Amino acid sequence: MKTVFLAGAALTGLTVGSTAGLAADKAAVLTNYANIAEAKYQDSLATAQVLKATVDTLVAQPSAENLEAARAAWIAARVPYQQSEVFRFGNPIVDDWEGKVNAWPLDEGLIDYVDASYGGPSDENTLAALNVIANPSFELSGRVVDAARITPELLEGALHEADGIEANVATGYHAIEFLLWGQDLKGTEHGTGDRPWTDYAQGDTCTGGNCGRRGEYLQAATDLLISDLEWITAQWGEAGDARAALLADEDAGITAMLTGMGSLSYGEQAGERMRLGLMLNDPEEEHDCFSDNTHNSHYYDGLGVQNVYLGEYVRVNGELVSGPSLSDLVTEKDATLDSELRTKLSATMLALGRIKTAAEAGFSYDQMLAQGNEAGEALVMGGVNGLIGQTRSIERVVSALKLDGVAFEGSDSLDNPSAVFN
Repeated sequence: MKTVFLAGAALTGLTVGSTAGLAADKAAVLTNYANIAEAKYQDSLATAQVLKATVDTLVAQPSAENLEAARAAWIAARVPYQQSEVFRFGNPIVDDWEGKVNAWPLDEGLIDYVDASYGGPSDENTLAALNVIANPSFELSGRVVDAARITPELLEGALHEADGIEANVATGYHAIEFLLWGQDLKGTEHGTGDRPWTDYAQGDTCTGGNCGRRGEYLQAATDLLISDLEWITAQWGEAGDARAALLADEDAGITAMLTGMGSLSYGEQAGERMRLGLMLNDPEEEHDCFSDNTHNSHYYDGLGVQNVYLGEYVRVNGELVSGPSLSDLVTEKDATLDSELRTKLSATMLALGRIKTAAEAGFSYDQMLAQGNEAGEALVMGGVNGLIGQTRSIERVVSALKLDGVAFEGSDSLDNPSAVFN
């Protein structure tokens, strides 16, 4: 659902001179935003290529050490990618593409074996336990699909969102995550999924069955992730369509920036990714539920919002990409408001940092979601309240910049909590 927080008045009341000055500033702000987007996707691609190298090694030489190396590479790859999520919502090219690489939650039984407690096909999803790794052919929408070879084309063309069901996630980071960690069956207790390395072994040491096909799937999904990241990186390059669309209309471009900030802060992160899981006490609502990496996903999503406002991004190699920012535009209009939003962004990062620190010290996000865990609830709600608070200031920025028709994503968990349990 969408919640429209405000629709600002048309830009009026400026002299010709001040309008020209502001327009020039907007162009520079948008160019810097596009440069940061390009850098984040370049880093996402580079870290995915490192992931591919570890995956290829795991499949060729299965071992506990090589599985751990692939898991570590997956976690590292999430750092730049999560910071890029702020480009969603306001940029249609990103929004239309994003479901291929970061869709969640997923019905993992579509992909591979699952525990008996998972159940089988349901009225909502007849493919929930398809297990394509175990089935070299299967029927889909009345036709037989040849899955003798598991390829990127099979995953993207036949399996991903099969039958139009969003939970049939066959591609992207979370499909890869599941193949590296397996199901997390520990509920709200501490601990990740514990897929054994022997799930990729050959011969008598193979566990889980179909080890060769599992390796095929993992490699195909990783190859597809890389090609998808190559595509989106090009869209933000000098001749890219995403950059061109952003720069074509300066007010629309600034609106896109603020829409991404507000929608990710409010409906997506505070609501769907944090408050909802806490309300349901359900670790299945974790963003990175197989790896228990959710604390990092939340942290780097929040950092991505701050990046956009401040106009800066620290690349994985330590290089700083920075330039004219939304903060500069807001300061010109209302320095007090700029200070307010900066303060709230910092407070949110502090709250998300507390979640991250606690999880890294052994108090996992799963545990924070457990019913009656007051310390966990306080940590999660600290992040939720910080994100809501900064959204209120983002609304005020929209008004101060006199932008029309800005709509932020909402969430029943925030806007209509009773509906969550209906």
